[in-house]
Amino acid sequence: MAIAELNRAMSDVARDEQAAALRRCHETGAPMPALRRAFPDATIDDAYAIQAANTAWWERQGRRVVGAKIGLTARSVQRQLGVDQPDFGHLFADMEVEDGAVVPAGQLIQPKVEAEIAFVLDRPVDTARLTAAELIGCVAHVLPAIEIVDSRIASWDIGIVDTVADNASSGLFVLGTRPVPLAAVDLRLCGMVLERNGDQVSFGAGAACLGNPLHALAWLARRMAALGRPLNEGDVVLAGALGPMVAVEPGDFVEARIEGFDPVRVSFAENTKS
Repeated sequence: MAIAELNRAMSDVARDEQAAALRRCHETGAPMPALRRAFPDATIDDAYAIQAANTAWWERQGRRVVGAKIGLTARSVQRQLGVDQPDFGHLFADMEVEDGAVVPAGQLIQPKVEAEIAFVLDRPVDTARLTAAELIGCVAHVLPAIEIVDSRIASWDIGIVDTVADNASSGLFVLGTRPVPLAAVDLRLCGMVLERNGDQVSFGAGAACLGNPLHALAWLARRMAALGRPLNEGDVVLAGALGPMVAVEPGDFVEARIEGFDPVRVSFAENTKS
């Protein structure tokens, strides 16, 4: 669907103002009120237009898109937000945190973590012949990942319009460093345990992600192609949470273990401000 054909309720000025407000949140670390409360008639297409405006703005500033993330892959969360499909946001190169690294204090506003499967693509996805075989042939390898989600909306008071406009509540992401061939792991049945400071705080499996993370990848491939930004060789795709997301605080250490993969870890620096 062409951008001009999208169903929007907000004016161009209003969308530009909300895009700028979200950028200010990134710069200042201060959250903003929910967009949907100021614009109750705003549509998902309005939200994607705001997201696209900020993606283009950041690219002009030199940031580089390296892939995409899929959100709302759990049916229960879709029902909670009143939608019947996932959403997506863009991954920028400067959002990646090395496996085992420490996220500096104050870099995020209100972070939470999720364990996910990450696909790394070997070639562009041909959506005109999108079958399971086509998808599998496009995947170079898979990696374990921790997505560190964040929200520029105060108190995580989000609906679908808020999270989409906010680049699908993107924050940072951590990728494992040992690639695994797609054929070596059962994406649907692989179990996941997420630990925070040694306590098991989230459990799940690949089936929690639209029944299979490959289904999420197929949805994203179609959606991105329709918007004129098809998935390409080398893109990283975070396929969606395998279990409930968990809030983190300064000083926390997080480890995700997904069956068939090495563990992936990240820490959050202590807040040294008095």
